[in-house]
Amino acid sequence: MLTKRIIACLDVKDGVVVKGVKFRGHEPMGSPEELAARYRAQGVDELVFYDIAASAEGRRVPRDWVARTAAFLDIPFCVAGGIRSVADAEELLNAGADKISVNSPALERPALIEELSRRFGAQCVVVGVDSRRENGEWSVYQYTGLVEKTVAAKRRMLDWIAEVQERGAGEVVLNCMDSDGVGGGYDVAQLSKAREILTIPLVASGGAKTVEHFVRVFKEARVDAALAAGAFHRGELEIGALKRELKSQGLEVRP
Repeated sequence: MLTKRIIACLDVKDGVVVKGVKFRGHEPMGSPEELAARYRAQGVDELVFYDIAASAEGRRVPRDWVARTAAFLDIPFCVAGGIRSVADAEELLNAGADKISVNSPALERPALIEELSRRFGAQCVVVGVDSRRENGEWSVYQYTGLVEKTVAAKRRMLDWIAEVQERGAGEVVLNCMDSDGVGGGYDVAQLSKAREILTIPLVASGGAKTVEHFVRVFKEARVDAALAAGAFHRGELEIGALKRELKSQGLEVRP
């Protein structure tokens, strides 16, 4: 059995980690450096840093922020926020990021995925997808970091993830917007449909609050990794204890 990954997500706005519900009502949770150090000590497998307003504001995640984080981390970390070119990505990878993630910029110009994959290899290229259910199907949204800028991308989620895989993405993070911050568990139905299409790694995002939520999404949706934010920030779940419980239930995880 392949090892399942636990990923902690740090959504950053104005230099502070924030968390909302269904991508709305963001509240401050702490400093990126403090939370990153905490999760590294607890044994998280990867960290994801999202500068959530960068794309909507037409800017890129600050290089110095990435460099400061890389200086004290010895685990993989992924960076997202306004990456619109190979040059943007190269600067952040040179600053210490292990992966870069694109979301709205890829929707603006899908060829960006191919350009990044050719230059850095698919293993460095993550595509984030924000989706919610509408009229019986899952639709993609963009610029979701700012409420006033959020718009429908006029794409079906299942069509878009098939396209990003074909264009060379190495991993997809599926952010299920209706589940985000609610604490009712991952959207297993949506993730299972995505799993049927994707042969590349799939990361579940949105809704985790209990150990059972992780168990279910790994066993039923067969995702490769599960990402959480609020449950970790608020101390509802401790990563080391979570991993021990997952292992006791037959799931292979890193110590």
